Amino acid sequence: MLDDAGLNRQHVFALRQLPAELLAPLSVGAHERQLILFGHAGQRLWERVQAEGVRSAHPIDAYSVRTVERWLAEAVPGARYRFVYPKGLPEGRHVGLQRLGTLAGWHHASPFMVGIDARWGSWFAYRAAILTDTDLPVSPAEDHGHPCKDCVAKPCIRACPADALDSGSMDMRACRRQRLLEDSPCALGCLARQACPVGAEHRYEQSQIRHSSAGSLGTIRRFIASGPGGSDPMNGGFRGLP
Repeated sequence: MLDDAGLNRQHVFALRQLPAELLAPLSVGAHERQLILFGHAGQRLWERVQAEGVRSAHPIDAYSVRTVERWLAEAVPGARYRFVYPKGLPEGRHVGLQRLGTLAGWHHASPFMVGIDARWGSWFAYRAAILTDTDLPVSPAEDHGHPCKDCVAKPCIRACPADALDSGSMDMRACRRQRLLEDSPCALGCLARQACPVGAEHRYEQSQIRHSSAGSLGTIRRFIASGPGGSDPMNGGFRGLP
């Protein structure tokens, strides 16, 4: 059901096996034994969201929550659970999605700050995480490998109009400045990410790329408007939540 709904990446973690620093922001209850991470890869999720109709400011989040709740009711009726992403935690506390993705074998660092693997490329994202009292089988790591290690051409670096990747790591300020320019070619879609050939057959539709990029661009503009002292949205893998 989850695969058909577009949440086609799932990983069950035993809480006792997770690092303490990852669990600390979650205030784990005595009855909670597992963390389940749900992601999507490829185009199916967006197709399902579009078929339902856009009915909220955050349609992917709303759809993902509904889908997980439906799966829980069908697969583990009576289980106690709570969301820790995309909702559920107090302001200022966050679940380490990219760290969980790394432990699951999904996430390898790319020059353009989005997780990547050899099967799906960068065309996947974390959509929900819950704490539960279930005793489901713990998932083995699913690692398709890190394609950037053997990439010689580095088309992503050449494609960035801000030269933000030239040093080998993301110059986040250069990226942000470029995206805020009038008529910027990467305001509504990262050209470096789209230049990567890995998993190109799974690339999101342009409507999804624009939707996700519009959300991140709005966050950057709000950060700029807030003035000194605000939390930089480009830190902590902000671009890694497409």
